[in-house]
Amino acid sequence: MADDMEQTTEEARFIKQNRNFDIQRVIVKIGSSLLTNNGRGLDRTAIYEWAKQIANLHKQGVEVLLVSSGAVAEGVVRMNLEERPKKLAALQACASIGQMGLIETWWSALIQHGIQSSQLLLTHDDLSNRSRYLNTTGALTQLLEWRVLPVINENDTITIDEIKFGDNDTLGAMSAAMVNADLYIILTDQEGVFTDNPRNNPNAKMIRQERAMADYLFDIAGDGGKLGRGGMLTKIRAGRLAAMGGCPTVIVSGAIDDVITRVVSGEAVGTLLTTNDADKIIARKQWLAAHLRMSGTLIVDAGAAKALTEHNRSLLPVGVVEVRGDFDEGDVVEIVHQDTGERLAVGQMNFSSNDARRVARERTEQFDRILGNKEERVVMVHRDNLALSM
Repeated sequence: MADDMEQTTEEARFIKQNRNFDIQRVIVKIGSSLLTNNGRGLDRTAIYEWAKQIANLHKQGVEVLLVSSGAVAEGVVRMNLEERPKKLAALQACASIGQMGLIETWWSALIQHGIQSSQLLLTHDDLSNRSRYLNTTGALTQLLEWRVLPVINENDTITIDEIKFGDNDTLGAMSAAMVNADLYIILTDQEGVFTDNPRNNPNAKMIRQERAMADYLFDIAGDGGKLGRGGMLTKIRAGRLAAMGGCPTVIVSGAIDDVITRVVSGEAVGTLLTTNDADKIIARKQWLAAHLRMSGTLIVDAGAAKALTEHNRSLLPVGVVEVRGDFDEGDVVEIVHQDTGERLAVGQMNFSSNDARRVARERTEQFDRILGNKEERVVMVHRDNLALSM
């Protein structure tokens, strides 16, 4: 009986059944291979069709944000280059050239339906820096209040390795968390996530639904294509990032008729990556561990180091011996052992650098006196917002 139940649970991920979404805000990401018709310039017919579907949602009161790739690929076509350049300067130039055509096409497609659109170009710095993050969130919130549809892309013209997202799947996932989206739709050139490469293995089965944090998904993910930097691997990672904010993800073929409308209505097309409270914490820790730039450093004593690494505790101010750097509450910092200089973890701060310096080495009962107000914060970094270094 137990074996039968296990088999039933195992097979459930392949069963096609309708989904029940409650959607007020959705992010749609469309990749380069779809937008550029595999390198033959922008596929305006497809863009206008997606715009029509987005307009239908917009008219129903659903707020839509669009993450659109294609700038570099469009620049390659406009400059009659045989392939995507490898040199950074040439890539940035192609992004600058192609972005003009990309945003012009989206504006034309959406304004036909009475929808105003805007352009938002971001780098990783914009979302890892607390002030820029809040400014970006504020701008997006205002655009949505005005019923303007934001078209988001990575700012490839100025990005370098240290500050780039690397793919728009990740950018879309981080945007989903930023605006508290209810659903993240990744349109790709495959029907969904399969157990094997369906192009090579006719027996490959499509996974209809799975937890975003299921480890085996990484084992079956493929590599990126000719024009993009994505591939299924980045889409799985993006699903995990979206899960951090409690946002489910659907990975689905952009070539399916009325695909956006059908996904939002709950039809079981593509692969749904789900999330729950436990997965949110896991995803958040992975996001923290992958953070590119630290806003500051906390130096901790041996007792705090042991509490973090051996007992999975939060970081209390009493164990912090030094605070380095200037940062705001909510910024990500590294936590370093006082004696060894080893990075123990990274975490999201509950205090600004100024307040952190004032309460460092102090016990909780002293916080009200030191900070001069009724203080509810008792930990420097909560364990749910902390990722240990491997």
